[in-house]
Amino acid sequence: MSHDKKSNAAIIRRSHGFEFGGPLGVTALTIGLPIFCYLTTFLCNDVSGCPIPALLHPTSLTWNKLRQDAGWPEEGIWALADSRVTAWVLGYYGLSVLMQLVLQGQEFQGVELPSGARLRYKFNAFNSAVIILTGALVGTLTQGPDFALWTFIHDNYLQILTANLAISFLLSCIVYIRSFSIRPDHDNAHRELAPNGLTGNLIYDWFIGRELNPRIDVPLVGGTIDIKAFCELRPGMLGWLLLDLAFMAHQHKLYGHITDSMLLVTLFQALYILDSLWNEPAILTTMDITTDGFGFMLAFGDLVWLPFVYSLQARYLAVHPVMLGPGRTLAILAVNLAGYYIFRAANSQKHVFRTHGPDDPRVEHLRSIPAANGSRLLVDGWWGYARHINYLGDWIASWAWCLPTGVAGYLITRTAPTTAVTAAAAAAAEQQQQQQQETMTFQVTQGEARGWGMLFTYFYLLYFAVLLLHRERRDEGKCARKHGDDWKEYKARVPWRIIPGVY
Repeated sequence: MSHDKKSNAAIIRRSHGFEFGGPLGVTALTIGLPIFCYLTTFLCNDVSGCPIPALLHPTSLTWNKLRQDAGWPEEGIWALADSRVTAWVLGYYGLSVLMQLVLQGQEFQGVELPSGARLRYKFNAFNSAVIILTGALVGTLTQGPDFALWTFIHDNYLQILTANLAISFLLSCIVYIRSFSIRPDHDNAHRELAPNGLTGNLIYDWFIGRELNPRIDVPLVGGTIDIKAFCELRPGMLGWLLLDLAFMAHQHKLYGHITDSMLLVTLFQALYILDSLWNEPAILTTMDITTDGFGFMLAFGDLVWLPFVYSLQARYLAVHPVMLGPGRTLAILAVNLAGYYIFRAANSQKHVFRTHGPDDPRVEHLRSIPAANGSRLLVDGWWGYARHINYLGDWIASWAWCLPTGVAGYLITRTAPTTAVTAAAAAAAEQQQQQQQETMTFQVTQGEARGWGMLFTYFYLLYFAVLLLHRERRDEGKCARKHGDDWKEYKARVPWRIIPGVY
């Protein structure tokens, strides 16, 4: 019997229980999370305010007032999608696939799979991003904030969101159906099933993902795309940066300048994104790649949640510019650098130890303990402070993404120039109304919305803390199952989970 036959039969036998509240929980997440993405768009907008004024007076709230303040399209729900916009989004995905295949890249082997095999990966996401961003830079230098890419993103934001949501749903269904071609008693060419996605419940397994590393051969061009690794960093991660840059261009278009707060948010997030792309091989040792199957959880998270929720601060600042001044700018900069240093240094140390072994000169001085399964557990360096010390750095940096928005919240007041309309001009009233709409000016003030906008701009901070705590618990459970008594010894040597001396 081949390694694959042994592996997949064993995986089916060791499939473990439900997470995320089981089938009911993942059903709620599948419905609720996309709705949440739309709510952040409608309830914090450039039409009436952030939050919209209707929410500030819930006792007098009416459906018509809510629709008006939210900027709900007159065409209704069908206006949330557009075939032309979807075609352009698919073109962006196609370009990403093409560059993955044809551009030069580094070849790496992944970690050992349950079958004993190690998949090969080609990484060139950073090179792909440089090409796209260079094109965007040339366009911006030529056309300024009116560059077609930036205006397209801003004007079609909702439709772009819908297109990515549809792609994530479709991709989840394709890989779910395709996973049933993996047979436990056949040679599957190193295709493997993920144990946490084999409960037998359709909605749960579709959400979590049945196949560990789904891959597809691309005709004509040639080559293979690892779907999970591709989605992890390419369309969504770079898309997040493009959204930030589009919001920055919109701020310049509205106000004629770019604020220090917008520069900080975009700089911090660009650093995080480009660093992730530059260190693309580091994903090979992450839980997403080594443990989780590819289903709606990762597809939606990579392609929708990450770009559209993580860019909330830049979208807010595009409408409500905040000037920080030198003192606050330096303080926020220090917070980001501290978090980023902890995050990157810890992850780099772990990556070298796992992929090159404890004898690598960069980590040979670090203490580790042997495990019964042949691996070693690092108990020194960054990983001697806490078992998930990288999460602490990640969360510290997240503060710097939210703080530039200050005590957030704004209201928009729109005024039109006064123009006399006589009975003789009645026939031209409609045309005149349209002209007034085009020349309408607006004023952005905080007023009674001050502080309430933090529900949007600081949401990431709270969400990220919950995400990291949940991920830490999942990782602890996985390691306990994998290492048994060795993990107990490791916990005795490194007692803190994330924050040394606290938790």
